[in-house]
Amino acid sequence: MGEGKTNKSEKEDLIERILDVELDMFVNVPTDEPTKCRENLGAFRLVRGSGFEVWSHEALESYFEDLKIAVREKRNLMTLKYARMGNQIECLNNNPLIGKIVEIEKESQEQVRRKYPHLMSHDKVGTGVTYLEAELETYSDRTLELYYANVLQAKQAGRNLPEEVYSSMFKKQGFYSLKELEKAKSDSS
Repeated sequence: MGEGKTNKSEKEDLIERILDVELDMFVNVPTDEPTKCRENLGAFRLVRGSGFEVWSHEALESYFEDLKIAVREKRNLMTLKYARMGNQIECLNNNPLIGKIVEIEKESQEQVRRKYPHLMSHDKVGTGVTYLEAELETYSDRTLELYYANVLQAKQAGRNLPEEVYSSMFKKQGFYSLKELEKAKSDSS
């Protein structure tokens, strides 16, 4: 019993270290004007941290290594991601796993959208895919392999990782479940 707790706290610690580096990169993305998302850095940590909870420890370690290398090389992965989203720079990584990951994630996201239409009414498929592709291009091939193993294993087990991420994120905000939140949104429509 204690071992599981130790592993969980090790994973939580690793996620916090990743978030520290990412947050530093995020606030240092050059912009022409202030952005709303920078006004609430707690939301950044909540969303990103909830997403990392579904990653394997090995994938997290690999991504943390990607971040450390980027810092040493003075590369801001967040700047690169946003530049890719805006087609301001060429493709950073054309690993075929990116397309496979996007396909699985897109399918899972569409399932969540169908299951919780009121809750997910703000979620736009095209924007999410562009964001995901750009982010995946900043990962090393090793991180992509490990992340792909995560999403493929989840799919084969019938798990929906985006639903798990949303569930975690909303529970941290005080909601009991996605079903409860969907009902509240539906009743207020």
